[in-house]
Amino acid sequence: MNRRSGFWFLIVAAAVLLPLRSPAPLMYVPGEGWYYETSGDTAKWQRPRAKDQLQVAEDAFAAKKYSATLRAAHRVLRVWPFSDYAARAEYLIGRCLEADGKDEAAFNAYQHIIEKYPKSSEYNEVLWRQFAIAGRFLNGEWFRIWNLIPLYSSMDETAKLYDKIVANGPYSEVAPHAQLKIGAAREKEKNYADAVKAYNTAADRYNGQPLVAADAMYRAGVAWEKQADTAEYDQSAAAQAIAAYTDFMVVYPDDQRVATAQAAVTRLKAEQVRGSFEIAKFYEFNHKWAGAIIYYNDVLQLDANSPLAAQARQRIDLLKPRVQNAPGK
Repeated sequence: MNRRSGFWFLIVAAAVLLPLRSPAPLMYVPGEGWYYETSGDTAKWQRPRAKDQLQVAEDAFAAKKYSATLRAAHRVLRVWPFSDYAARAEYLIGRCLEADGKDEAAFNAYQHIIEKYPKSSEYNEVLWRQFAIAGRFLNGEWFRIWNLIPLYSSMDETAKLYDKIVANGPYSEVAPHAQLKIGAAREKEKNYADAVKAYNTAADRYNGQPLVAADAMYRAGVAWEKQADTAEYDQSAAAQAIAAYTDFMVVYPDDQRVATAQAAVTRLKAEQVRGSFEIAKFYEFNHKWAGAIIYYNDVLQLDANSPLAAQARQRIDLLKPRVQNAPGK
């Protein structure tokens, strides 16, 4: 037998004999990874009935043996996917994944319960657990690739998690809080327009819950104010912030944040005055006298008693003759 034939003989022999000598089959579960099922382990944890198999998972979970819990719970889902015990098995899977720090996979396991077992007794708890997971991502936890390698933090992905929670139960106990957190995630993303939309949705949908609605209206004002701070010479965001804060103060005059809102309105109006004054100066510098007068008048309309109002009046008096004497007049 030549060397090449001998080599292939060894390969074939290994392929034939390996299953006989291998200590255990290698099993893979999406999201959880690989594990071995040895013959001894099989005798220890596999059961012929779904109820008994779930009990193995329950006992292992109580003992904090999460790997064994996952194996037993996944077998319930594989062998008895439509049994009365499948939802509880999926719940235990989610709990184990949380304990193992695989939050995104845990969130998805809980989502399976929502979608496949809507009558589960754990339905409300699952929503709150999803809320807690989303909160960890909101606080900076990184999303993982293949549920193993932390890769990136994303407020967009976090907002989508909260969005799922709201969709799972729009009028559940957790939904109003999740809707507010969508706005918080968008604020962290500096996507203030979408943050305002989320807060407005919370205020409208949950107007029968004063604490939620008041918080939503106040936060909408904050989001608009942040947008105003990033947009020089764009007065529209400041105007929206003033309107949002004003609505909040009118609807909830006894809220403890009214004083803060009023201070914000004062600050924003001062910024509006300054912005209009700067625009007027820009027009005046470029010999656009009529445009300058318009914005100097805007200063007076916004706050006739502001420190810049007196200067605006002086500039108007100076520029009017130039407009009247301009060619074509």
